[in-house]
Amino acid sequence: MRMKFLSVFAAVALLAACETAPDSGANTGNVGNASVTTPAGPTPGSAEDFAVNVGDRVFFGFDQSTLTTEERTVLERQAFWLRQYQNVAVTIEGHADERGTREYNLALGERRASAARDYLVSLGINPGRISTISYGEERPIAVGSNEEAWAQNRVAISVVR
Repeated sequence: MRMKFLSVFAAVALLAACETAPDSGANTGNVGNASVTTPAGPTPGSAEDFAVNVGDRVFFGFDQSTLTTEERTVLERQAFWLRQYQNVAVTIEGHADERGTREYNLALGERRASAARDYLVSLGINPGRISTISYGEERPIAVGSNEEAWAQNRVAISVVR
């Protein structure tokens, strides 16, 4: 009798060990009896979504404010996203590297921001949703006096507001 009792107890213990604790429900969806985990990520329509999934910046060559084919592709993705989220507006920040005078770099940053804005408008984005500002060399993205830092600072950044 004692052996039967131990056998039943062992069987129950094994079955209990096989059961998994219920999930709290965060990031899961139930399909039938299966639990499916969805990846965590930026909230659709958020500034983080825009920066991570679309791309928030376009880069320029030295002393340039013209858009390359690659940069137009980034702006086309931005326009697509902005058409999806009609309630979102952006400010395009124009930047320049440290070479040149303060006044020249402010004007260059403005030309870069305007080039990005004008292309978005040409793609059907309401100009009232886009503002521009130039920071010139005043707010560097990368600190340094070398080509790597300068290349990162020759940029127009679209900031969701």
